[in-house]
Amino acid sequence: MKFGLSVPQFSNFADIAFLADLAKDAEEAGWNGFFIWDHILFDDLQRPVVDPWIALAAISINTNKIRLGTMVTPLARRRPWKVAREAASIDQLSQGRLILGVGLGAPAQWEFGAFGEEVDTKVRARRLDEGLEILLGLLSGEPFSYQGEFYNLDEMVFLPRPVQNPSIPIWVGGTWPNKGPIYRAAKYDGYFPDALVKPVAPKDWIEIQMIIESQRGSVDGFDLIQYGVTPGDDPVAAASITKTYLEVGVTWWVEGISPFDYGLSWTDPWEPEIIDKLVRRVQNGPPSHI
Repeated sequence: MKFGLSVPQFSNFADIAFLADLAKDAEEAGWNGFFIWDHILFDDLQRPVVDPWIALAAISINTNKIRLGTMVTPLARRRPWKVAREAASIDQLSQGRLILGVGLGAPAQWEFGAFGEEVDTKVRARRLDEGLEILLGLLSGEPFSYQGEFYNLDEMVFLPRPVQNPSIPIWVGGTWPNKGPIYRAAKYDGYFPDALVKPVAPKDWIEIQMIIESQRGSVDGFDLIQYGVTPGDDPVAAASITKTYLEVGVTWWVEGISPFDYGLSWTDPWEPEIIDKLVRRVQNGPPSHI
């Protein structure tokens, strides 16, 4: 099992230098991945927000080996060719360390509706599917064209290719227990369920893997990513939490590093004390340190 971090890029974390330094701390503490949220307008509380792709560029320069990426990019509100260009550039800059997380995005009323964009889930899902096909085609570095419901591309070649071969790993997120995102994820490199509606229990991963195996024939080489929170000051307790997921085949544990994971409500202010606690959790290292 590998261990990553999920970090917001707004409010007190809306500082690219801070995120780059935190990623360096994470690398030195032994974490395997540093993933930042991808929001353009999180809610109506006038929180400051930074662009995740510019932050990833700074993180790439400030680290050497930790994997990095977005978790998740709402592809339906992006031009997929622009995301392809950004992703290939970050992969080049980081020397092949990017993992691209994609999903429908939430909350829809702010990520989409506030800008007059489509909020209907089914329409966004179809746009996401087309965007993923375009991403893979462009990142291949081979001649590619596309005609779909939402996008039409003349034949073109996108260069340079990513460093990673055959391409940048793509993890698809979705709200468990919805099954649609699992079928979508099975076409790519990993599945990342969120727990907004229902926590993902170890036993749930058995069902998830059965669906993935029905589509791929095997889960070999496919990442299964669990989101959760462990105590940084009690390595034994932390390891006991992640061990139950390791035993059912989960390949990544992604630790939540936001005030929402530590009991704050949507509207509670982010006081310096909670930020210090989150930074210490990163510096304490992953649950594998026992």
